[in-house]
Amino acid sequence: MNKHYVINLGRQFGSGGKEIGEKLAKDLNIAFYDKELIRLASEESGLCTDFFEEADEKAAKTILGGLLSTRIPFLTEGAYPFNSYLSNDSLFKIQSDVIRELAEKQSCLFVGRCADYILRDFPRCVNIFISAPPQARIDHLVQLHGITPDEAEELIKKADKRRSSYYNYYSYKTWGAAETYHLCIDSSVLGIEGTVAFIKEFVKKKLNLE
Repeated sequence: MNKHYVINLGRQFGSGGKEIGEKLAKDLNIAFYDKELIRLASEESGLCTDFFEEADEKAAKTILGGLLSTRIPFLTEGAYPFNSYLSNDSLFKIQSDVIRELAEKQSCLFVGRCADYILRDFPRCVNIFISAPPQARIDHLVQLHGITPDEAEELIKKADKRRSSYYNYYSYKTWGAAETYHLCIDSSVLGIEGTVAFIKEFVKKKLNLE
């Protein structure tokens, strides 16, 4: 029986989700995957990382513009077996295959990228969503990036719209809706460290970890 388990973490922009995921993965001694998936998907397919970065967490109809009707002349020899057209649906499939392969090999935590939907049939998953009130998110981004509150607010609107469109498009579920996840938590209530500790205990109880 496969003892590996997976934590899939969705997050609102500015809620500290990535930091929480990194700390949680470290505490549980499991692999952490966020932007690393872009590099791995690039290596798997032979496609330049630029394509995956451009398509990262964006819904199909808005991704690669004119490239949607361009055949792929730049695959390396023996690379991912495409003879079709480059689209972000194809890029999503490649990344999905990478996520499944990683989950089969080891326990790990994935940030975003519809991992909870991709691994919906994986027997040992915990799906979590991190949120925070608008002002807390703005304050966090201002402190983290040294930007103005107005700039932070604009980034939040754009990022949340992009992530929700991507998730809803590929998963046929609703990004951030409570019924989509095992646990939804406001990171501003307990802070980063407190949220990590709370989720860790939740994961251990749900999966009966020692």
